[in-house]
Order: sequence, then structure tokens, then C-alpha cells
Amino acid sequence: MELRQRALQVLCLSDVDQKVAQTLHMQTQAASFSIADKAPDEPLDLPGRPERPALLAHSQVARRSPATPAGRAVLLHAIAHIEFNAINLALDAVWRFSGMPQRYYLDWLRIAAEEAQHFCLLREHLRSQGHDYGDFPAHQGLWTMCEKTRGDVVARMALVPRTLEARGLDATPLIQRKLRQTGAADALAAADILDTILREEVGHVAIGNHWYRWLCERTGLDAEAHYTVLVRRHEAPQPKPPLNLDARRRAGFTETELAWLTYGENASNAPNAF
Repeated sequence: MELRQRALQVLCLSDVDQKVAQTLHMQTQAASFSIADKAPDEPLDLPGRPERPALLAHSQVARRSPATPAGRAVLLHAIAHIEFNAINLALDAVWRFSGMPQRYYLDWLRIAAEEAQHFCLLREHLRSQGHDYGDFPAHQGLWTMCEKTRGDVVARMALVPRTLEARGLDATPLIQRKLRQTGAADALAAADILDTILREEVGHVAIGNHWYRWLCERTGLDAEAHYTVLVRRHEAPQPKPPLNLDARRRAGFTETELAWLTYGENASNAPNAF
């Protein structure tokens, strides 16, 4: 069985349950896959999407306070949607890019399976509160960057795992704090689920960092300088403070990178803590 073709087949699935189940099954079969040198032909419409949730522009998606059960449902649904998109992002990284070491493809297959597990945890929680994935509108911001970087694996590693997904490292502790402040049992359970997700997402961002630096070294690029070029070229967002410096350091960010992410063009004025 060939891994990259199979990853593309699963990416094309529109049924949520099938995509999750087959992603998890692929990971159990990882040792049996061959890996082709050439990428399979790209279908016209990627990724396969379920009919629900309705997809809106980011600015049109309502935000709710986690102080109420309804607000918590909307919040957890938004995070579940991010995790579902992350399955697609990982599968796309597997099938799309040729000429990478076997370890690269197996790393991204493992990430796809872990994102599927995260989605299942969140979906089970939503169901325990009388909701399900698809009940609320969502946005498609993560996939937009996937499309922008479709022709450049260096840009993909720079701007999806270590930029967009890394924002979750910063946001999750703040969300957990708000959930725990409510004292509600369902909110505390949700915060515990996010503990598991945060721990594994540090590893996912670390894999993105590893392959970004590997690619830069292979092509003679300065990883830190080239990152700023890619951010401007593809209009990637600057992270919103406060940064989770501990998690980002564990994920492989250098002190120079953390200073730039925090202060931008004024990074040379960053305090010595960076």
C-alpha cells in the first residue's frame, strides 16, 4: 500500500466519521506503507468537506463567553473545527510534497492521527452537552494558508505548523483559565481535555520547526531570516500576545525568533530575557 496516495484518498473524504476512522487506521498500518517518489495527481477540489458546519468569513463567526453553557459549546465547537482542519493539513503535508525523507511522511501521518484523536475528545465532550460537530458555523482560515503554500514545502512548514498552529500554544492556557474560573463541571472537563491537546500540540509544532530548519539547511537558507521573508510574502499573521514562551521554547523556537515574534521589527530592543 502506498502512503501518499492513501493520504490523498482520506483527505478527499467528506464524511467526518470516515475521515477520522480512516486516519486513525492509517496510523496503525504505518509500518506497512511504501512511499512513492512522485506525488499523486491533485483532485480539483480539496479537501473533502462535510455539509456542516457552515463556513463563514472569520469576522462573521460569533464569539461567546465561556461563562455560559451556550458560550462554552460555541467555544469548544470552534476548537473542534480547528482540530478537524488540522487532520486535513497533516494529510495534505503527507501527499503533496515529494523528495522528503521517510521520517517526514511518518511524522505527519502521526500528527494526522493525533489531531483525529483530539477531534474525537472534543466531539465527545460536545455530545455530552447536547451538541455535535456541525451545529455552529465555523471559519476556514487554516486551509487558506495551506492553499497559499501549496507549491513550497519550506513555506508550508514555516507558516502552518510553526505559525498558525503555534498560535494554539499561546491561546490554550488563556482559554483554560477562563473555563476553570467558571467552576462548572463541564468547563473543568473541557479544560482537562485541552491539557492533553496542548501537550501534544507542542510536539506537532516541534516537528514543523524541525522540518523547516532541515529544509533551510538543505537549501542553504538562513532559517530565521527566511522566516521573516515568508511571513511578508504570504501575509501570515503575527501572534497575539501574550506568547506561551515555555511551550514555544519546548517546541524549538530560538530566543531570536521569540523576540521577533513578540516585538517584530523592534526585536533588537527586546529585553535580555529573550
